[in-house]
Amino acid sequence: MTDVNLSEAEKTFILHSIQDDFREDGRGCEDFRHMEVETSLISNTNGSSRVRLATTDVLVGVKVQITDVDPNKPEVGRLEFFLDCSANATPEFEGRGGEKLASEITAMLTRAYAHPNALDYGSLCLLPGQQCWLLYVDILLLECGGDLFDAVSIAVKAALFNLRIPMVTMTKDEGGIELDVSDDPYDFKRLDVTGAPLLITVNKIGHFHVVDASEKEESCTLARLILGVTSKGTVTAMKKEGAGSLDSHSISDMMESACKVGMELNKSLMAVLAEEESQGVKPVGFLR
Repeated sequence: MTDVNLSEAEKTFILHSIQDDFREDGRGCEDFRHMEVETSLISNTNGSSRVRLATTDVLVGVKVQITDVDPNKPEVGRLEFFLDCSANATPEFEGRGGEKLASEITAMLTRAYAHPNALDYGSLCLLPGQQCWLLYVDILLLECGGDLFDAVSIAVKAALFNLRIPMVTMTKDEGGIELDVSDDPYDFKRLDVTGAPLLITVNKIGHFHVVDASEKEESCTLARLILGVTSKGTVTAMKKEGAGSLDSHSISDMMESACKVGMELNKSLMAVLAEEESQGVKPVGFLR
């Protein structure tokens, strides 16, 4: 969670605002801030995106590579996440300061995308038991303005939506099956990301909870739940953070809010990405 120094008066103001469902920036407790989404930004990747959520800025690039299948899952493709926290984002990331946060975010993404319905991993398998596509998802955190887990997951889903996977032809010869990857930029297939989850962070502040917390609100947070939520409301992963405790009633309410917001945000994001692609215009901003 963000460490921002606030006076007791500021904390009290934030708490009372949330109690009245009218936060300091005018949002309700279940509202996201304005977002801007861009895709097709990095020419040497197979898919890319950039998301700006208030002052949080995330850049994602996806590259594909043919590799050996996982022996434990011989008929599906693979997905790996890497996150780099730029030292320009905050002085705390200088040196190796961002490694812990990077490992936490990538671990949560890995868990959320491990759900069998998150992606059609079977379509990424080229030769069952032998070869498959490996998707390298490289994430660069450019600026921090709160709600990092959610912003990163939005950028990841947008980059996977933008992904172009080269077509592969197979020919048999005496040595076995040979794979030939097309170098035609217009000869590709897409990945269905309809079921890909978004991370929704619900912060408990006092006796109430909010989504998309600002840095100031995060500094007032007692505890928070981070959930991977699909467009159908399926929870693919969940994690609790913070020193504060959560009773069963609070957990139930927070999960309900996360599922509701997650479904709406998934649908809004897919609609914006589809519109951007059809018009070929970027960046596209949208409000929740």
